[in-house]
Amino acid sequence: MGRGKIEIKRIENANSRQVTFSKRRAGLLKKAQELAILCDAEVAVIIFSNTGKLFEFSSSGMKHTLARYNKCVESSDATVDVHKVEKREHDEVDILREEITTLQMKQLQLLGKDLTGLGFKELQNLEQQLNEGLLLVKEKKEQLLMEQLEQSREQRAMLENETLRRQVNELRCLFPPVDCPLPAYLEYCSLEQKNIGIRSPDMACNSEIERGDSDTTLHLGLPSHVYCKRKESERDTHSNDSGAQIGIL
Repeated sequence: MGRGKIEIKRIENANSRQVTFSKRRAGLLKKAQELAILCDAEVAVIIFSNTGKLFEFSSSGMKHTLARYNKCVESSDATVDVHKVEKREHDEVDILREEITTLQMKQLQLLGKDLTGLGFKELQNLEQQLNEGLLLVKEKKEQLLMEQLEQSREQRAMLENETLRRQVNELRCLFPPVDCPLPAYLEYCSLEQKNIGIRSPDMACNSEIERGDSDTTLHLGLPSHVYCKRKESERDTHSNDSGAQIGIL
């Protein structure tokens, strides 16, 4: 009669549980040894009992097998990380493609193309965006025009200054400065004015002009000191003629 199927669950009886652990542990270690011999595989088994005892088996040494295991785990973790990075990059590429498609559609709509499927409100928003963009473009254009105008004014002023400077230099070359002496009558007047207590002919002439001498209108072309000397000579002649007439009488 065959053995019945045993339900896989924790054995409540401590003695039965210990007996089953001993039998199954020995069987597991035997199967691991057979697997390593028959299949030329590197097998390692580590068992801890419920009381904390260690039971192990390794076909190539436990440290060597554990080092190989850790290396494989690290490489598998790196592979998993690479796959995660690739998946994340792929997702980002898909998102960017969707954004590019959306932007291209909006660009066509701003150009007045591909307006199918848009409602009244969406068209109104599109119109508002176009008006705002047009105002910004006009402001930028006016700013650039004002800057160009200011630069042209500055350049024109610099050119005019350079032209005037060149003309002044040419005139200086054509007419070199000469130290011209003062006329004799001006030197005489200046010397007479420097002498204290002596009136200059110009001052005398001015006094006569203040007295209202009407003959000055006839001698406007003469220098002031010549005119004054002539008046003095006429005055002396008049006084001599008066004395002679008195003598005759």
